[in-house]
Amino acid sequence: MEYELNFSAADVAQTRFAVSPMWEVVTSFRLLHAETDPPLHRRWAAQVRPRLKSAGLDRGWLAALIPGGGYLADFLNPTPAGPFPDLADELAAIRGSSPENVRTDLDTITVKHRPADRQAARLRLLYEDPGTVMEKVTDEIQTYWELALAPYWPRIHQLLEADVFHRARQVAEHGSAHVLNELHSTVSWDSGTLRMVRTHCALTRDEIGPGLLLVPSAFAWPRVLTRSVIPEPLHMAYPARGIGTLWEPRATKATDAVAAVLGRSRTLLLAELDTPASTTQLALHSGLSAAAVSQHLTALRDAGLVTGHRAGRSVLYARTAIADALLTPAG
Repeated sequence: MEYELNFSAADVAQTRFAVSPMWEVVTSFRLLHAETDPPLHRRWAAQVRPRLKSAGLDRGWLAALIPGGGYLADFLNPTPAGPFPDLADELAAIRGSSPENVRTDLDTITVKHRPADRQAARLRLLYEDPGTVMEKVTDEIQTYWELALAPYWPRIHQLLEADVFHRARQVAEHGSAHVLNELHSTVSWDSGTLRMVRTHCALTRDEIGPGLLLVPSAFAWPRVLTRSVIPEPLHMAYPARGIGTLWEPRATKATDAVAAVLGRSRTLLLAELDTPASTTQLALHSGLSAAAVSQHLTALRDAGLVTGHRAGRSVLYARTAIADALLTPAG
């Protein structure tokens, strides 16, 4: 069914983009929580699912709040203050959610999704004492971030940032209407009217505030997701450009040239870190001792070429965008 939203010139003037860590948390967890295997994200999901199960996140607060389809709790996606908010800022906004808004969202989840007993019990606890229980929710979000997204965030952020810059340039060259018409097959703009094809959740102009917030997402594919909360602008989370190549192995044909500068052992470790790995895994795959791997990783991290992220009892290391650029041959 197609819905129409009329926007004023002032709304268009207030249209902006933002890269939101929480939109990636919600959409990625939903993707993992769904029954079907994500075709574009199989490589990532195969690495992340065992970590989540080991940490019990497949049956925790997020599992209760983020069903596999349909309605998403609005308080989990606060409106970003700027174009590139930190996760910490968004978690603070979630903790500051009004109890009334939280309870309204929980009522909607209960009616629309009829959660199982374990999930319903968690939702009741949150409903009865949002202020206290929300700390547990945000703590679990932080844990999920460290296990599922932080090791991959440089790669994901680079994709989302490139989408924002591309569309901002398109706005400057062709105007907002052109960008909205190219956003997704279910979205179109004509003469001040935004048209959206939606299979559920009718949306009216009275349900949203002024302006429009466009949020590129690596995990929203294949649809556009919305958030409508008065008096805030409508959120539209849409599939970012290039997500089909997000998990493809990054080129490493320049390793010989990099090895001449960094040394073969450190270059080998960078090449192995095309996907995040622990010290033990790197030692196993590289043939180096765990002590040598640890020493090299410290030097690489100090140089800004790798990052470390706590994952349970171990630390996962990941290449940064700088390291990706080094290992990609010029031209």
